Amino acid sequence: MTDTHAPVRQHYRLTLAILVFSSMAYGLQQTLVAPALPAIQEDLDVSTTAVTYVLTAFLLSASVSTPIIGRLGDMFGKKKMLVATLAMFGLGSLVSALSTSIEVLIAGRVIQGAAGAIFPLAFGIVRDEFPREKVAGGIGLVSAMIGIGGATGVVFSGVIVDNLGYEWVFWIGLAFTSFTVVLTALYIPESPVTAPAKIDWGGAALLSGGMVALLIGVSEGNSWGWLDSRVIGLFTAAALLLVFWVAYEQRHPEPLVDMRMMSRRPVFTTNLAAVLIGFGMYSSFILFPKFVQTPSEAGYGFGSSVTEAGMFLLPNACAMLIAGPLTGRLTARHGSRFALLLGTVLVLVSFIFLAVWHSDPWMIYAVSFVSGLGTGFAFSAMPNLIIEAVEPTQTGVATGMNAIMRTVGGAIGGQVAAAVLTGYVVANTGFPREAGYTLTFVLLAAALGLALLCVLAIPRPGREPAEVPVAVPPIVEPALAEAVENTVLSPVALTGSVRRGGLPVPGAVLTLLGPDGREVTRARADADGRFALHPAAGRYYAVVSDTGRTPTALIVDLTADPVAVDVEMPGLPAGSAALPDVAGSMRPSGSAAEEGSHSGLVRRS
Repeated sequence: MTDTHAPVRQHYRLTLAILVFSSMAYGLQQTLVAPALPAIQEDLDVSTTAVTYVLTAFLLSASVSTPIIGRLGDMFGKKKMLVATLAMFGLGSLVSALSTSIEVLIAGRVIQGAAGAIFPLAFGIVRDEFPREKVAGGIGLVSAMIGIGGATGVVFSGVIVDNLGYEWVFWIGLAFTSFTVVLTALYIPESPVTAPAKIDWGGAALLSGGMVALLIGVSEGNSWGWLDSRVIGLFTAAALLLVFWVAYEQRHPEPLVDMRMMSRRPVFTTNLAAVLIGFGMYSSFILFPKFVQTPSEAGYGFGSSVTEAGMFLLPNACAMLIAGPLTGRLTARHGSRFALLLGTVLVLVSFIFLAVWHSDPWMIYAVSFVSGLGTGFAFSAMPNLIIEAVEPTQTGVATGMNAIMRTVGGAIGGQVAAAVLTGYVVANTGFPREAGYTLTFVLLAAALGLALLCVLAIPRPGREPAEVPVAVPPIVEPALAEAVENTVLSPVALTGSVRRGGLPVPGAVLTLLGPDGREVTRARADADGRFALHPAAGRYYAVVSDTGRTPTALIVDLTADPVAVDVEMPGLPAGSAALPDVAGSMRPSGSAAEEGSHSGLVRRS
């Protein structure tokens, strides 16, 4: 039976289609502008340095806004923030399309860049709304849009600029976004999983300052000189700000980014791999078109036009489109770590091949397809690995930080590739020697080799200590099953504390499970042992766990009113006692005598 008064949840397939469309719109804008830069420079009559900020401003804005908006989505609702983010993307597209000066165009790109948060918000919606067996595939397809949109942008940019003008790059972005913001507002349901908290403005400011200093230093390194005092100063400022940021977040009671989460081995190693794989992928978007456009008189290259050069990346986009859904199947059968490992190996092999063989067009097409397949597997698997390692209430900020790692890696990779090629430019032709490209391909292969080591360091499933007990008996009580089936989908405040011997237990995890024993949501206790959840009303099996200790189990009955749960955990080591009997239930109005067989105490808030 279902409650006729409960809001109907949208079917996950329609939700996925809307999220894919939204992600594609952002992915296109990452690279659609790059081939249009010469036309923008000529039309607005600006310097090369000035026009490059059309790209740099977008990257800076995306790096700063992605984790912040991702965190706001965790706090206030992912759908609300996704609609706001798409609206900002549309506004930025409109400003850019109507711009008549480089300053206004750069301002429009800054507004557009905030849409980088589309990805962590989309990942969170997938995690909250999809059947568990469909989550990996859904996240894989959405994540693949980063690379698919990037490759497709390079393919079609030349056609758009040559036939319509560079302004249409932004008009197309506005058309995509206007459509998706309406669909999102109408058809994507609001997530019931939120974590209300105060906004950590200090942490946001330190992170933003560090990322801005880092990316400006990277972007200007080639033009100013890598040993220029300004570049060194920016790198020094970035290092200091990011160190202060980590120290500040460790002491903040409600940090923007939980450093304990970031230091977990699965999260840390996956983010390192993201930097290095991003280094390779974004560099290939720059190198492939440049290489094939070089006249054959230089001893290499094929003298392709801008449009023809883009076609060399078409296999890359097609391969990533194939890899996204396949990642879900690989993950279901072998795990996300295997999918990331396979993807990294494919990209590594493609760059090794390219360093040795690049004399015929078919070789570039083959490398484009293989590297696209590998990048698709890798980029689709990374968000799944992050999500598997964090709580539902940390999905947005955790995947947002992973997206930042890819952006930073891409920015560094693109500048390093440009610096190497600049050192091999022949004065009388203006083109780099072939050895410059060969060395660059070797450097990319080396970066992917390091990425492979990072992936191998990611713990295999079951190697990490379980924070939540894995052997939880399924609930078979018919009354509880019927109660959960008839759940009213309005969020209920469930707060409380976890203590042992009267003292708080920081880091303890409270997990709510449905009648079949599957996880519904979870929360981690703060430094004072307190937690907060906002699940739907209903009855749940609650498990409170702390690493190395016996877990505590109880059944909580959540009505439309706020409920508080104070849990006293046993001090016994894990394995010394079984989970308590759960045949009964704990109600907010129950007496202490009724609750005596359980380890927790439940009270009405």
